[in-house]
Amino acid sequence: MRFFSLALLVLIGSVPAPATCVEPDDPLPSWNDTATKKSITEFVHRVTAKHSTEFLPASERIAVFDNDGTLWCEQPMYTQVAFAFDRVKAMAEKHPEWKDKQPFKAVLENDYKTIAAAGEKGLLEILTATHTGMTLDEFNASVLDWIATAKHPKFKRPYTECVYQPMLELLAYLRANEFKTFIVSGGTADFMRPWSEKVYGIPPEQVVGTTFKTKYTVADGKPAIVIEPHIDLIDDGAGKPVGIARLIGRKPIMAFGNSDGDFEMLEYTTAAKGPRFGLLVHHTDAEREYAYDRKSHFGKLDRALDEAPKGGWVIASMKDDWKTVFPEPRSK
Repeated sequence: MRFFSLALLVLIGSVPAPATCVEPDDPLPSWNDTATKKSITEFVHRVTAKHSTEFLPASERIAVFDNDGTLWCEQPMYTQVAFAFDRVKAMAEKHPEWKDKQPFKAVLENDYKTIAAAGEKGLLEILTATHTGMTLDEFNASVLDWIATAKHPKFKRPYTECVYQPMLELLAYLRANEFKTFIVSGGTADFMRPWSEKVYGIPPEQVVGTTFKTKYTVADGKPAIVIEPHIDLIDDGAGKPVGIARLIGRKPIMAFGNSDGDFEMLEYTTAAKGPRFGLLVHHTDAEREYAYDRKSHFGKLDRALDEAPKGGWVIASMKDDWKTVFPEPRSK
């Protein structure tokens, strides 16, 4: 992946983050020189320049990012859903009853119409069966094994290479300016934490997501955290501000999303006092990625698209604002 040099040094820890605003010649080289890019850099300058009337100390520079559709590709289905489906197939031998039980039968037969008809209830049943009843270490291992080999069905490259280059640059740029970057996603925290630091530079303790209840156990003298089959927090929609308040403890000053599931997060962020910034990634590029919004089954953008002007949120067009979408491939 190509990052501008100074931000890359900060990202990998080779040099300390600077005390004041960092403005390389082009801090966001994969963004076209549009009003969208200017709005980002101007906001960062306003809150980080010592002489600015809107200067905020580094402790208040919190930026939150949705994951699916904001940091990486979410079509033709959420990556975690693809993982769950593959887990059903991998676990099927130990669950012969799934051959005749929906929605597992539909997953095993690649019957996506029946899976869709099962709705959120069916998806939750699949997630519970494939994500719980094991230790956290066991689940982490299954995630890392899968993410190391699974490939996107359209782009034929690892899911971790279907991340958005412009957003990787944005994350690095913010951190170079002493922002603390968080993922706040409807996906489960346990699914994202094993790889988020390697892919995004966001450590696991800065990942907020949907969670199952857990408990501490000791078996054969070995302590472990076991994931239980009960939802603790659904970190989507109105659950995102709850997750932010519970796990971050500060209101963000910047929020980035792409769908109606991010509406409340952007609203919670931008309605607060002081300088605030909200941005929606609008998927408008059918050639380089996908084009979708109001009628999509994944990443539906309808209400938030209508309300963006009222909230003062920037709408970033993937087609118009991004020079490139994905990083250069690292594997063949």
